[in-house]
Amino acid sequence: MKLKIDGKTKIYGVIGDPIGHSLSPAIHNMAFRKLGLNAIYLAFQVKSENLVRAVEGFKALNFQGFNVTIPHKTSIMSLLDKVDPLAEKIGAVNTVKNVDGKLFGYNTDGLGALQALKKSKVKLDNKKIVLIGAGGAGKALAFTFANYAKEMVILNRTEEKAVKLSKTISENFSLQVKGLKLNYENLRNELKNADLLVNATSLGMYPNVDKTPVDKNLINQNLVVFDVVYNPLKTRFLKEAEEKGAKIVNGLSMFIYQAVEAFKIWTGLNPPVKTMFKVALKELKHRK
Repeated sequence: MKLKIDGKTKIYGVIGDPIGHSLSPAIHNMAFRKLGLNAIYLAFQVKSENLVRAVEGFKALNFQGFNVTIPHKTSIMSLLDKVDPLAEKIGAVNTVKNVDGKLFGYNTDGLGALQALKKSKVKLDNKKIVLIGAGGAGKALAFTFANYAKEMVILNRTEEKAVKLSKTISENFSLQVKGLKLNYENLRNELKNADLLVNATSLGMYPNVDKTPVDKNLINQNLVVFDVVYNPLKTRFLKEAEEKGAKIVNGLSMFIYQAVEAFKIWTGLNPPVKTMFKVALKELKHRK
């Protein structure tokens, strides 16, 4: 179905800085067309100093909803009328819905990651998870995975953030959890008996494709290695993990499934997941 734009078209979008790399417009617009919805999804580069005005503009123009990405996932929260309890605990919002002029915030990153691992037949029950990153994505994944894991180790370049997140998790869940500085020694010690290694940072994302959060010599074949980065589809981190015999899961599935949850929140409808995957893969191939 052709995209129809008129006075009744509902507007959605995504805000971030940078935002030019985003695949969200491609997959959401295709979903709208596939379901015959009179709606459009656009990407907006919004600097931190313009965030308040951008949100006021969205409300004034009656945007139906929007996604939030780096660096606004935390700062957006103070501008919303209500935040979902889970997103409140995580301290980050990636999806906003406009309900009669009131803005409601949600976080679908954790659900997206959970679905991605499920799709790859990876089980989290009673496993030891080593999570790299204590930012927005790291927090979302920590809160989600803590429902299943036996043990969790959170590593971050700024140790204080890892410790703070580990304390928050231990206060809300019954599992062993600790926060450590991201360095070679800590990774070596914690990966010896780990089941799942997750990169929840932007390290290795295009155009910085030569970056990796973990020395390949620390990765073993007993690990499942998951990277939230989806561009490139197979990061250096994943390539080296695969070379070591580890099972790998790329970030595209998480990206698609968090978008699926956002689409449901906005429209109450189930989007065409297979079509969204096809469009995303086509876009990534086209951008090489």
